[in-house]
Amino acid sequence: MNLTLKIWRQKDASTKGKMVDYKVTEISEHMSFLEMMDVLNEQLVNSGEEPVAFDHDCREGICGMCSMYINGEAHGPDRGVTTCQLHMRMFKDGDTITIEPWRAAAFPVIKDLAVDRSAFDRIQHAGGYISVNTSGNTQDANAIPIKKEAADTAMDAATCIGCGACVATCKNSSAMLFVGAKVSQYALLPQGQVEAADRVRNMVAQMDLEGFGNCTNTGACEVECPKGISLDNIARMNRELMKASV
Repeated sequence: MNLTLKIWRQKDASTKGKMVDYKVTEISEHMSFLEMMDVLNEQLVNSGEEPVAFDHDCREGICGMCSMYINGEAHGPDRGVTTCQLHMRMFKDGDTITIEPWRAAAFPVIKDLAVDRSAFDRIQHAGGYISVNTSGNTQDANAIPIKKEAADTAMDAATCIGCGACVATCKNSSAMLFVGAKVSQYALLPQGQVEAADRVRNMVAQMDLEGFGNCTNTGACEVECPKGISLDNIARMNRELMKASV
């Protein structure tokens, strides 16, 4: 395939960015999207130009590092996949592909397509954990009976990889799907009950402090989420917050 790429180039957060056009040729439909970007960067380096900066790590849809807004969709036109799992067979020869970083005030651009998502880390630090002394006193996983439905729902919430697609696709740049998932994975389990009230209060407060918007139930976040995190987690977080506030 021969493609035209319109890519956002920006030196740093304080520098004005712009869209720059590039041509890539002989792209295989079997390549992943990031492999196509590797081809472009090799082409740029060989011609003495600055390569396009973008986040990536595992390239297996696990780490949540890859983050590109492709043709107006977080992670591109496929569903249930991250950018690294998106394959070029989703595009046609001669296509023009527009590639941008996540757009949110809480995710400032570091360079080009790479953004600073440390706001998510700070939300996690505010309460996304349980305080248990496991040193030499680790309990067997089956020591505490847990209903299968609760365990399965908690596991579904825990599949959130923190990529930020929910924020990028939301018209309000809301992080409530991310925070809801992180609150839910503990709220559903007995191990998370001791700190439940402090957890949800602190995590929601930190989310607001980071400058994320509020949820208006559009549902775009669930559609674009590569792990299919349900809006039910936002409802559960709101219930947990209400209980903790009374």
